Amino acid sequence: MLQQTIYEVRITYIGSLTGLREREPFVCYFSNLKKTVENLTAQLALNGWPLKINYTAVYRGLKMKNKYHCDFEVAGHKVFRILITPCILNPVLTTLGIDEMPAYKK
Repeated sequence: MLQQTIYEVRITYIGSLTGLREREPFVCYFSNLKKTVENLTAQLALNGWPLKINYTAVYRGLKMKNKYHCDFEVAGHKVFRILITPCILNPVLTTLGIDEMPAYKK
Protein backbone atom coordinates (compact mmCIF):
# COMPACT_ATOMS: atom_id res chain seq x y z
CA MET A 1 0.00 0.00 0.00
CA LEU A 2 1.36 3.41 -0.97
CA GLN A 3 2.12 5.72 1.94
CA GLN A 4 1.87 9.46 1.42
CA THR A 5 2.47 12.48 3.62
CA ILE A 6 -0.41 14.91 3.90
CA TYR A 7 -0.45 18.16 5.85
CA GLU A 8 -3.00 19.02 8.51
CA VAL A 9 -3.71 22.73 8.91
CA ARG A 10 -5.41 23.60 12.19
CA ILE A 11 -6.58 27.13 12.97
CA THR A 12 -7.21 27.48 16.70
CA TYR A 13 -8.69 30.61 18.22
CA ILE A 14 -6.74 31.59 21.35
CA GLY A 15 -6.31 34.43 23.77
CA SER A 16 -8.64 36.74 25.61
CA LEU A 17 -10.72 37.62 22.55
CA THR A 18 -12.11 34.07 22.24
CA GLY A 19 -14.56 34.79 25.06
CA LEU A 20 -16.27 37.35 22.85
CA ARG A 21 -16.53 35.08 19.84
CA GLU A 22 -16.35 31.37 20.66
CA ARG A 23 -15.37 29.26 17.66
CA GLU A 24 -14.37 25.66 17.10
CA PRO A 25 -10.93 24.97 15.63
CA PHE A 26 -10.91 24.72 11.84
CA VAL A 27 -9.05 21.74 10.35
CA CYS A 28 -8.28 20.96 6.71
CA TYR A 29 -5.83 18.71 4.88
CA PHE A 30 -3.56 19.26 1.89
CA SER A 31 -1.44 16.79 -0.07
CA ASN A 32 1.09 19.39 -1.26
CA LEU A 33 3.06 21.68 1.06
CA LYS A 34 3.49 24.41 -1.55
CA LYS A 35 -0.28 24.55 -2.16
CA THR A 36 -0.83 24.59 1.61
CA VAL A 37 1.33 27.69 2.07
CA GLU A 38 -0.10 29.39 -1.05
CA ASN A 39 -3.66 28.88 0.19
CA LEU A 40 -2.82 30.17 3.68
CA THR A 41 -1.06 33.29 2.41
CA ALA A 42 -3.91 34.02 -0.01
CA GLN A 43 -6.54 33.74 2.74
CA LEU A 44 -4.48 35.86 5.14
CA ALA A 45 -4.03 38.55 2.48
CA LEU A 46 -7.72 38.51 1.54
CA ASN A 47 -8.70 39.03 5.18
CA GLY A 48 -6.14 41.77 5.90
CA TRP A 49 -3.75 39.80 8.14
CA PRO A 50 0.03 40.30 7.84
CA LEU A 51 1.87 37.70 5.76
CA LYS A 52 4.04 36.11 8.45
CA ILE A 53 4.10 32.69 6.76
CA ASN A 54 6.40 31.64 3.93
CA TYR A 55 7.30 28.32 2.37
CA THR A 56 10.89 28.24 3.66
CA ALA A 57 9.88 28.84 7.28
CA VAL A 58 7.16 26.18 7.13
CA TYR A 59 9.48 23.65 5.45
CA ARG A 60 12.27 24.20 7.99
CA GLY A 61 9.85 24.04 10.93
CA LEU A 62 8.44 20.73 9.69
CA LYS A 63 11.93 19.27 9.15
CA MET A 64 13.29 20.38 12.52
CA LYS A 65 10.29 20.06 14.87
CA ASN A 66 7.78 18.04 12.81
CA LYS A 67 5.35 20.95 13.17
CA TYR A 68 5.04 24.64 12.36
CA HIS A 69 2.97 27.19 14.21
CA CYS A 70 2.44 30.92 13.89
CA ASP A 71 0.39 33.17 16.17
CA PHE A 72 -1.53 36.20 14.94
CA GLU A 73 -2.38 39.09 17.23
CA VAL A 74 -4.13 42.44 17.27
CA ALA A 75 -3.07 45.20 19.68
CA GLY A 76 -1.08 42.76 21.79
CA HIS A 77 -3.91 40.21 22.09
CA LYS A 78 -3.46 36.83 20.43
CA VAL A 79 -6.37 35.99 18.16
CA PHE A 80 -5.55 32.69 16.45
CA ARG A 81 -2.78 30.19 15.84
CA ILE A 82 -2.04 28.32 12.63
CA LEU A 83 -0.55 24.88 13.22
CA ILE A 84 0.73 22.74 10.34
CA THR A 85 1.67 19.11 11.02
CA PRO A 86 2.51 16.28 8.63
CA CYS A 87 0.37 13.13 8.77
CA ILE A 88 0.91 9.75 7.12
CA LEU A 89 -1.87 8.59 4.85
CA ASN A 90 -2.16 4.77 4.72
CA PRO A 91 0.25 3.94 7.58
CA VAL A 92 1.78 0.50 7.88
CA LEU A 93 -0.64 -1.89 9.55
CA THR A 94 0.35 -2.75 13.10
CA THR A 95 -0.88 -5.11 15.78
CA LEU A 96 -2.44 -2.10 17.56
CA GLY A 97 -0.76 -3.23 20.77
CA ILE A 98 -2.77 -6.47 20.93
CA ASP A 99 -0.68 -9.40 22.13
CA GLU A 100 -1.10 -13.03 21.14
CA MET A 101 -3.67 -14.90 23.17
CA PRO A 102 -1.92 -17.02 25.83
CA ALA A 103 -2.45 -20.74 25.66
CA TYR A 104 -4.13 -22.28 28.67
CA LYS A 105 -4.00 -25.87 29.97
CA LYS A 106 -7.12 -28.00 29.83
